[in-house]
Amino acid sequence: MIGALIAAALALIRICAAAIGVGAGRSRAGRGGGGQEGAASGGSEIVGERGHELRCCSCQEMSLQSCPAAAGDATAEELLDRARALVPPALAAARAATGFGGRWKAIAARLERVPPCLSDLSSHPCFSKNSLCRELLQSVAATLAEAAELGVRCREPPKAGKLQMQSDLDALAGKLDLNLRDCALLVKTGVLSDATIPVAQSEATAASAGGAQTDVRELLARLQIGHAEAKHRAVDGLLDALRENEESVLSALGRGNVAALVQLLTATAPKVREKAATVLCLLAESGSCEGFLVSEGALPPLIRLAESGSLVGREKAVITLQRLSMSPDIARAIVGHSGVRPLIDVCQTGDSVSQCAAAGALKNISAVPEVRQALAEEGVVRVMINLLDSSVVPGAKEYAAECLQNLTSSNDNLRRAVVSEGGLRSLLAYIDGPLPQESPVAALRNLVTAVSPDSLVSLCVLPRLVHVLREGSVGAQQAAAAAICKVSSSTEMKRLVGEHGCIPLLVRLLEAKSNGAREAAAQAVASLMGYPPNARDIKKDEKSVPNLVQLLDPSPQNTAKKYAISCLLALSASKRCRKLMVSHGAIGYLKKLSEKDVAGAKKLLEKLERGKLRSLFSRK
Repeated sequence: MIGALIAAALALIRICAAAIGVGAGRSRAGRGGGGQEGAASGGSEIVGERGHELRCCSCQEMSLQSCPAAAGDATAEELLDRARALVPPALAAARAATGFGGRWKAIAARLERVPPCLSDLSSHPCFSKNSLCRELLQSVAATLAEAAELGVRCREPPKAGKLQMQSDLDALAGKLDLNLRDCALLVKTGVLSDATIPVAQSEATAASAGGAQTDVRELLARLQIGHAEAKHRAVDGLLDALRENEESVLSALGRGNVAALVQLLTATAPKVREKAATVLCLLAESGSCEGFLVSEGALPPLIRLAESGSLVGREKAVITLQRLSMSPDIARAIVGHSGVRPLIDVCQTGDSVSQCAAAGALKNISAVPEVRQALAEEGVVRVMINLLDSSVVPGAKEYAAECLQNLTSSNDNLRRAVVSEGGLRSLLAYIDGPLPQESPVAALRNLVTAVSPDSLVSLCVLPRLVHVLREGSVGAQQAAAAAICKVSSSTEMKRLVGEHGCIPLLVRLLEAKSNGAREAAAQAVASLMGYPPNARDIKKDEKSVPNLVQLLDPSPQNTAKKYAISCLLALSASKRCRKLMVSHGAIGYLKKLSEKDVAGAKKLLEKLERGKLRSLFSRK
């Protein structure tokens, strides 16, 4: 009875395989004899040995590839009927097979799950409108045919040996698992509901290289469904879609799609890893998927790719890590996944783009206080100093300076480490450039208290600060003013600062638009006035009193007023300066500040009002 059933099944399989083969031939002819893909997508042939042995070629290797032409003109309903008809004979063959009982039992269990999956798929209202369904049904039919054929072979004397049969059975089990998983995912992804492209149009798109735009949701579904080769082609299509219309891809992107891309970071083929890393890099740079990337486990494979990937793969991985590390939580996670060492290695050996991105990532990580010591233990200080000294990439130098600024912001041990490694000299050399930026000057500000005044003089720190006050950005000038405050703790250093011509530059910085720069300048001026010759120079500067009076603005945003009051109190001994203060509106400001009990405001107000009264009586 079972033999008759299997014989009937094989006859049915031959008919189905012949139909598929004819369709595949027609597809190849339509493409001009188109090569290996046609053979992979639809070729199946029947070997006539004993009149009933069926061999299915690599049709089953393609769970959801973009070449549905292998089924000819068959509709989704027709393909569904064929697949359903192949289930009973495949199941009967599996149960009747002799040898490898455990494997066949597991295969039979999988075959029993096929009909419910097909029912779920076919019950979807958009079942017949999407090419993915047709491709999946092709693959299911090919897998069922292979199951029946292997069942027959297991009832006969083995031709290729037990090891080969074991390998074939394991491969069959894997294909069944893939078919079952794909069927479930296809229903769950929502792509069937979103399908609006007619089947004929989808086929034309899939069959033509570089044809019309592929539906984004279908591409995203293909990332999750099918064999590796199908997913690889989906990544190519997704890259094209991102370049053409990034917004449409981002709006359709979901957690499952990101997870599928993350899995491709560990693909066997380097090119696939590169392409997946490129897509993830674009997504990270868009700023819309950081949460998905981390929650779906992207950090470990990205770090591995940065460590040992190809040139392109490493570059894209490092750029992605740089973007992700802007979040303090993700920066901590990168450290937790041992990501610091690969980034340091890229800084030392990578190309210019990768080196710059790695330095940027380390700069971002160094902004998190609790991981700074871990960075130092990995040798980041020496590497950043080397970048300052020898990198030809301006961006890498800037990131290195920012990293050193962060490392030295609150840790005396790290400050001493930077100084002992020669970091102060490297920062000064970098500051010598035509337009000094904030980060190297801020790092210098952090370090000036870690060296002796004699060393500051011998290293020519003060001329560099003058250069920054003249030529630097506003942020750099603010940092330079703060550095002057720190070095001016002694009378001797106050004298040297004044002799180097810093005072006129600081007075002009009082006019800066940045509140922080005005505050730093006012604090520096107040400190320098403790040396009488400096106070005389400030008094002589025609802009000093007007600029300081403007800093009496009672606005809460003005944080420089307490230093301005200190400076003006020191200058109020001069009758000329008092007159200037009054003429520039100091009394009005001071009355408001006195009401708020700002330190020194009432005392200065009384001085100015007494002087005004004396002036009035003297005129009478």
